[in-house]
Amino acid sequence: MKQEIQIFEDKKVRTLWNETEEEWYFSLIDVISILTGSENPRRYWSDLKIKLEKEGSQLYENIVQLKMLAHDGKMRMTDVANLQQLFRIIQSIPSPKAEPFKIWMAEVAKQRLDQLQDPELSIEQAMLDYKRLGYSDSWINQRLKSIEIRKDLTDEWKKHGLKEGVQFATLTDIITKTWSGKTTKEYKQFKGLKKENLRDNMTNKELVLNMLAELSTKEISETTSPETMADHQKVARQGGEVAKNARLELEQKTGKKVVTPLNAKQSLLLDKKDSQED
Repeated sequence: MKQEIQIFEDKKVRTLWNETEEEWYFSLIDVISILTGSENPRRYWSDLKIKLEKEGSQLYENIVQLKMLAHDGKMRMTDVANLQQLFRIIQSIPSPKAEPFKIWMAEVAKQRLDQLQDPELSIEQAMLDYKRLGYSDSWINQRLKSIEIRKDLTDEWKKHGLKEGVQFATLTDIITKTWSGKTTKEYKQFKGLKKENLRDNMTNKELVLNMLAELSTKEISETTSPETMADHQKVARQGGEVAKNARLELEQKTGKKVVTPLNAKQSLLLDKKDSQED
């Protein structure tokens, strides 16, 4: 399962792509929140389930729960629906956004199938999504490069038999702590983040140094061929050290801290203010 955030009218929808079934699953809470504007979409969904059951619908019996990133930043089980189920649920929700949302869902499904045939389309879609959220072109280019470098690193880890989840998170924390002085959790707290993606809230300088740390870790791993988890942890520290040294030298020569509490929302507001003043 691959989790992705889709964008509908500047609103985020958590989704999961099931490669085996070649099927999208959408967070029902996110969809209902968008369609109804309810302040308590969970309650709305609970009431809707009761209504569907009274009408004799067997739809809810086929609804499954999958782990998605929750508001508190943790992976939690939540009700999800595939396209077919979601189309039927939307029919039971009076909303002026119902039809536009159906069209959007169909486009999401088509885009994924197109991307399987042509991976470059995934990059183009990511660029469009970041642009809708207000990111600058220079930042988007850095972010897309960081995604590529991150994938190269995780592919290297997979090659050595490491597993996604705890092992990946442990090594990522070591890399981040070494170069920035903060674990991933501490870094997010420093920026005032909760469920948001840390990399999506890094400045250009932070992204570049994080990329350097991960690229260095991958290169060192390819050279030394670590075997145990302890070996991989050592490599992660060495990769992080390369970026740490670059950070310290840059800070010494500029007198400015690289790691900043500035997050994407604040940065975008500053950029907008600067452009208005110009």
